[in-house]
Amino acid sequence: MIKVGDTLPSTTLMEFIEIEGEGCSIGPNPVEVSKATAGKTIALFALPGAFTPTCSAQHVPGYIQHFEAFKVAGVDEIWCISVNDAFVMGAWGRDQKTAGKVRMLGDGSAAFTTAAGLVLDLTAKGLGVRSHRYSMLVKNGVVQTLNLEDGGKLEVSGAETLLAQAKAA
Repeated sequence: MIKVGDTLPSTTLMEFIEIEGEGCSIGPNPVEVSKATAGKTIALFALPGAFTPTCSAQHVPGYIQHFEAFKVAGVDEIWCISVNDAFVMGAWGRDQKTAGKVRMLGDGSAAFTTAAGLVLDLTAKGLGVRSHRYSMLVKNGVVQTLNLEDGGKLEVSGAETLLAQAKAA
């Protein structure tokens, strides 16, 4: 499993962009993790699935609510990663009103999650391979903090915990 001091896996995530912009076309766009984190501080959090109750009601809203405070603390971007495709993540981002605040990144084949050693196998519950719930502060692609949840809880990976760590970094 990935740990503090490790470099993020050099994989590609996918992002659905709603509005065509400079360098970003509409539709699923590849996000090469190593390039996208270079020279940046990223508040990254991951969760088991889009549109799930805890993720939608608590986890994502906390990061949206604290967006400005993360910026003041020196965070360049906030990333939400889930083992869902880019279309689902884009729809969930619309639903959660994340535009301009949280990048909703799909790890559809679980390549990033597997390489990080953070797979949560929920096959027995009919949900397949998912991601553990966690958060991390990443600087220039290197993990500075890692907050891994125990089971289905949301106690250490929320925005408040990661924001406090970003302020202290």
